[in-house]
Amino acid sequence: MDCIFCKIVAGQIPSDVVYTDDRVIAFRDINPMAPVHLLIIPREHIVSLNDITERETPLLGHMVQVSKQLAKQQGVGTKGYRVVINCGSQGGQVVQHLHMHLLGGRELSGGLG
Repeated sequence: MDCIFCKIVAGQIPSDVVYTDDRVIAFRDINPMAPVHLLIIPREHIVSLNDITERETPLLGHMVQVSKQLAKQQGVGTKGYRVVINCGSQGGQVVQHLHMHLLGGRELSGGLG
């Protein structure tokens, strides 16, 4: 498989890992859009949110819990942060491996409410 995130999970491509467990790995984005910009990805290759089945629903909940924990560890938990999952090319998904962005550390614009 030629998935950059799968290669990061396998240790074939170096990354600045901030969290890892048996289901997910989190690392700093190489092109950060905020002072804190982490990517939280499942170890299992899942292309996008559209490919989630009932079996993976607990995994998404785990990813949200990890994002909350990391926000606190990164010092943005109380000031505010954004968690985003892009889906498909028109939704802004660049890497075809499900991932969650955690952004914070500055005032974020363009919110939806």
